[in-house]
Amino acid sequence: MRSDNIKKGIARTPHRSLLMATGVSKKNINSPFIGIASSFSDLVPGHIGMRDLERQIEKGIHSAGGQAFIFGVPAVCDGIAMGHSGMQYSLPSRDLIADCVETVANAHQLDGLILLSNCDKITPAMLIAAARINIPTIIVTAGPMLDGESQCERLTMIKGAFESIGKFRNGEISEKRLIELEEASCPSAGACQGLYTANTMACLTEVIGMSLPYCATAAAVSSQKRRIAFESGMQIVDWVNNDIKPLDIITRDSLRNAIIADLAMGGSTNSFLHILAVANAAGINVTLKDFEELSYKIHQFVKLEPSSNITMTQFHNAGGIPAVINELIKSVPEYVGGKYNNDLYVDKNIIHSYSEPFTTKPGLGILYGNIAPEGSVIKISAVDESCYEFEGVAKTFDSEEDAMKALENDLIKEGDVIVIRYEGPKGGPGMREMLAPTSLLVGKGLGTKAALITDGRFSGGTRGICVGHICPEASNGGVIALIKDGDKIKIDINKRTLNLLVSDEELAKRRKELKPFKSDAKGYLAKYSRIVQDASHGAIV
Repeated sequence: MRSDNIKKGIARTPHRSLLMATGVSKKNINSPFIGIASSFSDLVPGHIGMRDLERQIEKGIHSAGGQAFIFGVPAVCDGIAMGHSGMQYSLPSRDLIADCVETVANAHQLDGLILLSNCDKITPAMLIAAARINIPTIIVTAGPMLDGESQCERLTMIKGAFESIGKFRNGEISEKRLIELEEASCPSAGACQGLYTANTMACLTEVIGMSLPYCATAAAVSSQKRRIAFESGMQIVDWVNNDIKPLDIITRDSLRNAIIADLAMGGSTNSFLHILAVANAAGINVTLKDFEELSYKIHQFVKLEPSSNITMTQFHNAGGIPAVINELIKSVPEYVGGKYNNDLYVDKNIIHSYSEPFTTKPGLGILYGNIAPEGSVIKISAVDESCYEFEGVAKTFDSEEDAMKALENDLIKEGDVIVIRYEGPKGGPGMREMLAPTSLLVGKGLGTKAALITDGRFSGGTRGICVGHICPEASNGGVIALIKDGDKIKIDINKRTLNLLVSDEELAKRRKELKPFKSDAKGYLAKYSRIVQDASHGAIV
């Protein structure tokens, strides 16, 4: 065992003494040492229930003959960090968390890991760490939040809380109703209820094979989730004994399977960043071209919140990820591995057959053009088909805050294209999500009448004509930095293009006048800004 490096032989007497100080018995000193990297936090709704799951995992490990050690890693709630400078830390936290797991696991020569995760950047961070360390590892995602309800209306964090702001400011609901929605939208522990980034990454982790069946969708407060946690603890000891490692599971084929499932379900656009980063950590050749290639082939046969009113609770009851995988095995030649299960339950009203999809378009797409010669992303499933071709007039902002002021003061009108720049990985720094302005657009009734493009990111809860991850970003001199108020911009989802309708000669003139970008970031963000790569490479460091 790897842990023999800290517990075997006369020279390791001090090490054993210190281990015994933690409570390890003489009998268990020879057991496999399993780390439980827990992202428990009282600050993050998706993580507040993890103390119970830690216990279940620990019980499973000890029942199977292992010795468990719990250690902590940071966690950021994107919803709470949204709309202010705190969001600058969200994406950078992904690499910080991966570094923490790698450091503890290698410093203590652990034999295996259970990575207890849930929210947006934590799950991809755990996948990155697993690929880097490559010791037997299972990921337990803590699960979705229960659906909210008020006056017999099913609620989610996005449609119940974020979008209600726009409705209130538009005069559609009263202040009393706004407060009711605020109190009822997030009723329990768990990741927010739709196929936003947290649940997208949980689903893809299950597709890849790094978590047990139904782990992605079993509710955070359910007994099923507790059983999955216990079974994961049992399973990891078996994987240690049989030397089953992450890079046996995270392969080019399994990452492409994750992309296929992502397109079929219309997950969060953040998955582009995270799958590319995991591929990099694993040394696997998966690039934006894989997304582009598959996006022309895959139909969307699952449509969840925010693209519909179907929540993760309903998706789980309809059959969850095993049902999706089963349909892909049967119907998609590009999907690798697996045996079709005729007995698997599926609710066809929620998980359609591949031959009868919601749309033959994929859930996600990559747009290229003179604004984004290195690519940009859009959640096609969250765009009304009447808007697949949209031409509008640019209104430019050099920060999210400036765009929000314009929206709040009714300065954005039908036919506008909001341009938010200097929010990329380097320029932000940290590539902030733009859920606040996109939700306000929808709440104000402009979801099909105005567009938003940015070198920043979007929440998985974003819907509307919203294009993100524009590369090169403004801080690297991308064309997005050259756009002026009044310029015409054309978004064509059918042709997968994003273009500024300005001549090359005019753009060359503007480039000569462009001032070099200089970041005023300090501390961790300053270091991140210096070493981060662009979004088309996964914003890796």
